Amino acid sequence: MTDSTIPHGTAHHGTGPDHGSGAVVVVAAALLDRGRLLAARRSAPADLAGRWELPGGKVEPGERPEDALVRELREELGVEAEPGERIPGEWPLKPGYVLRVWSARLLSGDPLPLEDHDELRWLAPGELDAVDWLDQDRPAVAEAARRLFGAPFGGALG
Repeated sequence: MTDSTIPHGTAHHGTGPDHGSGAVVVVAAALLDRGRLLAARRSAPADLAGRWELPGGKVEPGERPEDALVRELREELGVEAEPGERIPGEWPLKPGYVLRVWSARLLSGDPLPLEDHDELRWLAPGELDAVDWLDQDRPAVAEAARRLFGAPFGGALG
């Protein structure tokens, strides 16, 4: 069951861990393969359905963010991925939650929308504005694109 106010396949069960910022950390992957970024379309809850996000989820107590990222990509997409560098920045989701993004490289598997998503799309740098990103993800996607593709892009995100 997903809390409708927390994207990224996360469900909030009581109070979460304090990760240094006083907030629960939600990790997301700027998952790259052949120069393209993976976007995932939410299937639920109703207020997020149809909007796009970077795949990921909540860091569990005692879990390293990079380990949470690997676990979430395995659970949500059925793939094995390797975290790369953290994209500088931290973006608020809802009170008490922050989004942090890592670059990630696909190691094995073909991503499938197994949990919380009904469609996946690989986007080339010039196509990043082609999907309706969740408001919370827009600045994170823009920063990831600047870091990973080397240049700003399109109006809606930049």
